[in-house]
Amino acid sequence: MLGITGFAFFLLAVFLLNVTPGPDTAYIVGRSVAQGRGTGVVSALGISAGCIVHTLACAFGLTAILAASATAFTVIKIAGAIYLIYLGVRLIFAKPDDDTRDTPSAPKSLSQLFAQGFVTNVLNPKVVLFFVSFFPQFVAVDSPHKTLAFLVLGAAFIAMSTAWNSFVAWIAGSVTERFSARASRA
Repeated sequence: MLGITGFAFFLLAVFLLNVTPGPDTAYIVGRSVAQGRGTGVVSALGISAGCIVHTLACAFGLTAILAASATAFTVIKIAGAIYLIYLGVRLIFAKPDDDTRDTPSAPKSLSQLFAQGFVTNVLNPKVVLFFVSFFPQFVAVDSPHKTLAFLVLGAAFIAMSTAWNSFVAWIAGSVTERFSARASRA
C-alpha cells in the first residue's frame, strides 16, 4: 500500500512510543492536574499539531537533512533540552504567593496551552528522533509515492498519539477531581 512496509509493526512501535512517558506526557499530566481534563486535552491537541510539523518535515525531506547532518539534529536536541530545563527552572524558582507568575503550572488560556503543547512537541528530541530514524524504515526504497507514504504514516502516528494523549489527560484530570472532591468533603 503506497510503498509502506510493515505497517502493523509500525503501529505497534507507535503504541509503545506513546505509552513510554516523556516530556509530552509530563506536560499533559501537569496541565490536567493543574487545570483539569479540558486543559489537558487542549494541551494534547497542541502536541498533535506539533506532530503535523514532524510529519510534513519527514514527508518533504527535512528528515533526510537531519539524518545527514549530526549538527542539525544536535541543534534540535539541544533546543528541546533547553526549553524543558527553562520550564523546570521557572517552576522551581516560582514564588508560591505570586499569582501573576508564568510557570508551567500557572493557569493559562486555551490558546496558550495549545501553543505550549505545540512547542513542547516540536522541540521534543524523542519525537524528532522517532520521525528521523524510524519512519523511513517503513517506506520502501523503490516506492514511487514516498511523500504520500510518509504522510499516511504521520497521520496514523498523529491519530494514535491524539487518542492516547487525550486519554492520559482525561485520566489525570479525573483522578485530580476525585481527590479534590474527597479532600473538600473531609
